[in-house]
Amino acid sequence: MIILGIETSCDETAASVVEGVGNKVRVLSNVVSSQIEIHKKYGGVVPEVAAREHVLNILPVVNEALERAGVAHPGAARHPSQEGNKLEAIAVTAGPGLITSLQVGTETAKTMSYAWQVPVIAVNHIEAHLYSNFIEREKIEFPALVLTVSGGHTILVLMNGHGKYQILGETRDDAAGEAFDKAAALLGLGYPGGPAISREAAKWQVKSSKFKVKSISLPRPMLEKNNFEFSFSGLKTALLYQLQKDKNWKKRKAEYAYEFEQAVAETLVGKTVKAAKKYGVKSVMLAGGVAANSVLRADLKEATEKLGLNFFMPDLKYTTDNAAMVATAGYFLARQKKFTPWKKLATRVNWELA
Repeated sequence: MIILGIETSCDETAASVVEGVGNKVRVLSNVVSSQIEIHKKYGGVVPEVAAREHVLNILPVVNEALERAGVAHPGAARHPSQEGNKLEAIAVTAGPGLITSLQVGTETAKTMSYAWQVPVIAVNHIEAHLYSNFIEREKIEFPALVLTVSGGHTILVLMNGHGKYQILGETRDDAAGEAFDKAAALLGLGYPGGPAISREAAKWQVKSSKFKVKSISLPRPMLEKNNFEFSFSGLKTALLYQLQKDKNWKKRKAEYAYEFEQAVAETLVGKTVKAAKKYGVKSVMLAGGVAANSVLRADLKEATEKLGLNFFMPDLKYTTDNAAMVATAGYFLARQKKFTPWKKLATRVNWELA
């Protein structure tokens, strides 16, 4: 089955074409138009600006994805190389996300579904991140525990099978990615915060390895609590208070960045390991934009493999918002005949996974 995926939940305009056969999904094309440089000067995503950029980019991005995949939409004149490559469904992120951004994607998918007479599949954005781990993999054993960490979400999900989810815990306030953005702003490191914190922290890691010195300590929020929930607003506040007390903090940015990154990673890994043990899972997966963090990737891999569990994480290009994960989720939903009539396709800003 060949599926076109569309993703516009925040500030990335993305389209992808995948081919699904059995339990394996192969990416034929994956196109992302990023708005990072546009929003960088604001220190975060401006919804109205993001929506206007989506409107400008959505059709060129979709057309490029189809062209790269060698897939012609129904009714289009086909090149000989496109024979047999028939588009069979359109998967689109319907929520959660920014309403004005989501509407660009859903209205585009709705129009294409009607014009091309191709069924449409509404995909939950968080579910799409989970399925980034299924791209070009034959099989993942269930039950699986998924840590999904991004700018808007920090969630531990127990996945008992395709479409079978149980939320074990999520953030009570700031998501981990949001905390990175705020910490980077406090340290004057720019936007987006996650990569900025990592780059600065790496400087201290090199320096501290020679001296083994640690003079800054930040809390590991809720790590000792007997639940699987997260909270990162207090960690950000703790950083703020330490900076206010330290007159020389500008000379110690790398050290503060290192400690903040360690605090976030240790909290995420600690909670995930506890949940993995309690629920007796066979696999652990990492997903979301913060899944690109090298410390988190390495530490979670090491911790889960010590438990004798299978560990999976997506390629870096599938960690941030992209349409390949949307199309992949769409494929597994299509196998369950979970299509949405184009007339009923609508945005769901606060769409919960389970």
